[in-house]
Amino acid sequence: MDPDYYFTIEQPAIAELKERGSRFLAYCFPVGTIELCKKHIAALKKEHPKAVHYCVAYRLGIDGNTFRVSDDGEPAGSAGRPILGQIDSKQLTNVLVVVVRYFGGTLLGVPGLINAYKTATSLTLQLIPIVQKAVELTYELNFDYHQMNEVMMIVKQYNCNVLYQEAQLFVQLKIGIPKHRLEEVLNKLGELREVLVKCELR
Repeated sequence: MDPDYYFTIEQPAIAELKERGSRFLAYCFPVGTIELCKKHIAALKKEHPKAVHYCVAYRLGIDGNTFRVSDDGEPAGSAGRPILGQIDSKQLTNVLVVVVRYFGGTLLGVPGLINAYKTATSLTLQLIPIVQKAVELTYELNFDYHQMNEVMMIVKQYNCNVLYQEAQLFVQLKIGIPKHRLEEVLNKLGELREVLVKCELR
């Protein structure tokens, strides 16, 4: 993976797969936190109270180190792992996929289940555009209000993200600076007198 960029999605999608009487509804969501994942899963359980399984996989964070898989009662390794495998095959992060299963009366066996969960996930991921985003580093800026225009010109020019802003006589600004433009941005800000730049520890 490129250390300066990552791939994700920005909109949800749903796809349906029918396999020997069973229905597999694959829901895909853009997410940034474990709490948001839990909310989506709870909402789907409410929406589909008669389903038998709610199998889950997500991967979070720019480094992709936060992930979870759940077979939710299906045989071990037959659901969560195949779902995560599809997320990983597209090198995605900040993505949650929940596959809701309605049992159709015929047992599919482990190979059949793996194939069904994998295919349902693949179908939903094909429905949405994959977005490449720059890895950002968070910096805090403190400066006098009259310097606002100069600072904002640099912020816009280098596609920095404004994360937080508090403006009175002095301005406190938190920005996400694209990693690959960091040196240029810090040099430009360094040319402005009396702008205090501080790196935020992650």
